[in-house]
Amino acid sequence: MPEQSGKLLKVTLVKSPIGYNSRQKATVKSLGLRRMSQSVLIGDAPQIRGMIAKVSHLVTVEEVAEVDENETA
Repeated sequence: MPEQSGKLLKVTLVKSPIGYNSRQKATVKSLGLRRMSQSVLIGDAPQIRGMIAKVSHLVTVEEVAEVDENETA
């Protein structure tokens, strides 16, 4: 997946997908989120933005300019 201008997105699961459609659960899982308050760094791509839009009520998103070596996903 090509990244756009090296930007990264920090996606955090803030609400449980329990009780939501199985497709939304699968989207959360494919974003790499398994637990509440878990965050992942993902390359900024149109496909990822679309996935985030479908579960925007379950996650928060922050744009990260660069990756700090001390912070791991």
